[in-house]
Amino acid sequence: MKATDAHTMTVDQLSDELAKLKKEQFNLRFQKATGQLEKTSRVKEVRRDIARIKTISRQKAADAKA
Repeated sequence: MKATDAHTMTVDQLSDELAKLKKEQFNLRFQKATGQLEKTSRVKEVRRDIARIKTISRQKAADAKA
């Protein structure tokens, strides 16, 4: 996911995407633990996407207060 995509989303869409990414991160951790993970770079991508979404949602919340 690119930052420009996340900026166009609403707060509800961001929270839905965050929940989806956290679920994927959970599954990736299990795959890694059991040795079934094939694309190891996906762990890093998901972690960064989660951080990106959290940052943008906090920015939007701060803009709503101001």
